[in-house]
Amino acid sequence: MNILIIENEIYLAQSIASKLSDLSHNCDISSSTKEGLRGIPYDVVLLSTNISGQDIYPVIEAYKNAVVILMVSYISNDTVSKPLAAGAKDYILKPFMIEELIRKIQHFQNHERLRRQNQTYERYLTHTFNSINVDEDLDKTELPLFICSGYQKYADAFAFRYAAHRDKPIHFISLTSAKAFNDIASLSDDSVLYITDFQNLKKSDTKAFYELVNGRPCIIASTDHIDHPPYRVIEIETENHLFDQGEILPIEEYVKYIMVHFQNRFPDTELSKKLGISRKSLWEKRKKYGIVKKK
Repeated sequence: MNILIIENEIYLAQSIASKLSDLSHNCDISSSTKEGLRGIPYDVVLLSTNISGQDIYPVIEAYKNAVVILMVSYISNDTVSKPLAAGAKDYILKPFMIEELIRKIQHFQNHERLRRQNQTYERYLTHTFNSINVDEDLDKTELPLFICSGYQKYADAFAFRYAAHRDKPIHFISLTSAKAFNDIASLSDDSVLYITDFQNLKKSDTKAFYELVNGRPCIIASTDHIDHPPYRVIEIETENHLFDQGEILPIEEYVKYIMVHFQNRFPDTELSKKLGISRKSLWEKRKKYGIVKKK
């Protein structure tokens, strides 16, 4: 990490920089707030609040995208409360053990890693579910309920959208896991439980499962029809019904689906190769199915 240390006690700043450098961090030192306004991005800024006669707030504003940790000699509104309200992330009381400072830095380092990771997951899920439309009033939807769809992604889209709409965390549990029942029992009711693979549950375990989830905020997904469900069932069909049949598809249906959905992504030579047929056969099938290739 790139760390800026703003401290007028040079020996202290050098001591901190030396120990952080031993942990592979890159450290710069400034003895004044003015000198600290370098216009260089840093991951962490260690800012002393007792530099006489100097304003620390321009530093906090300049490095609002970094983790600003205040190094304070005493706790007061001016040294801690106001700077935290202005955007600083944390503080440490002098004198301090370097291990405690490192712990704080590592905490925010992990927090930033998880934040970026969550942003990536959210972008991926948004992209994945963007083309899926589920006609359901989420304000009036009550749990528990079943989602039946031959295409798992449709059930996934519903569950994640429901949790986001209700502003609740979501916990994913697959009934293929040997620990599924224990995991369900251990979770509190302040989150949405998204339980998949109901079609794989043994009939002998069905009663115990219903007793376990009864009255809990659960969305239960199945790719098969559910006999005598105790809860409401939402059936979600895909646009082309290809994944709703619950059976092995005929080769011709599969080929037709691939041609329609991928012919504008791959040239005919590559598409025919992926299907294991000749270009001539590809043309003939396109004519047979009445598929027009966009130019």
